[in-house]
Amino acid sequence: MSIILAIESSCDDTSVSICNNGEITSNVIANQTIHQNYGGVIPELASRVHQQNIVPTVTQALIDAGVTKQDITAVAFTRGPGLLGSLLVGVSFAKSFALALNIPLISVNHMHAHILAHFIPARSAGGDEPKPAFPFLCLTVSGGHTQIVLVKDFFDMEVVGETLDDAAGEAFDKTAKILSLPYPGGPLIDKHAKLGNPNAFKFAVPQIADLNFSFSGFKTSILYFIRKQEKVNPNFIAENLDDICASVQHSIIEILMNKLKMASKLYGINEIAIAGGVSANSGLRQALQNGAVDYGWKVYVPAFQYCTDNAGMIAIAGYHKFLKNDFADQSVSPLARMEF
Repeated sequence: MSIILAIESSCDDTSVSICNNGEITSNVIANQTIHQNYGGVIPELASRVHQQNIVPTVTQALIDAGVTKQDITAVAFTRGPGLLGSLLVGVSFAKSFALALNIPLISVNHMHAHILAHFIPARSAGGDEPKPAFPFLCLTVSGGHTQIVLVKDFFDMEVVGETLDDAAGEAFDKTAKILSLPYPGGPLIDKHAKLGNPNAFKFAVPQIADLNFSFSGFKTSILYFIRKQEKVNPNFIAENLDDICASVQHSIIEILMNKLKMASKLYGINEIAIAGGVSANSGLRQALQNGAVDYGWKVYVPAFQYCTDNAGMIAIAGYHKFLKNDFADQSVSPLARMEF
């Protein structure tokens, strides 16, 4: 029997979840709205707000799950990768909580957890989504990462392709900033894209070898395109916002899907999943469903509530580590960069 308390604090959301014998019975997320004033996450502010949120978020998660701290049998936490100051808050709290109750610690890789969110039981996810079979390919896309991962088992994963510079999520966010959309801009681009023509404007697709990605030059091309158009028509963005968003989103998804198709063919795998914050994007979800029809893929999309950073994914990863008695000790420290 296990009741695991899980903590996620890698960026700007403080999240705490309870996993009771493999079921997610609570998943509380405290968002940080202060960063909207600055158009992006300010690391020092993020760590301070984590300090304010961690205790009430833990308290609420325990209440929602109907358990007390004395019922907890282990504490799982995000060790990295992420913002060091933010990670330090979660790791320090987890270590103190475990030490006080004399229970084990479970260190979780944030990117592993995004992938393992697919194994959160259907009742916890609010649906009857099937689970991917090993081995499968997972496209993990977020503000900080873009990777194609060959998943052979719960903790036997290999990155077979990744971005050489910026992540796809950053391309969405930086485009939103160029268009003067408020932070976080990625979801707003998705919203406007639904109303626009994805073929209205063409952007160059980077030609990168193998299964790797690059979005730095792509972001720059969008900036130069907007500047050029505004010289001709100062109201270009306002008059074409939906079409710009649809065209940018179409291009980013095309880049991602082209590499995913290559990986599927190279490894002979038709079990295809997506994970990470950008997996909430409706265009990417639809592209994956189209892949199921066009290429015979079996596709897996995580429940919406487990796409962005949350402790539920840390909890399910922690649960599978608990089953293996894979524990950390009190000397564990956070890692801003963490090997996959």
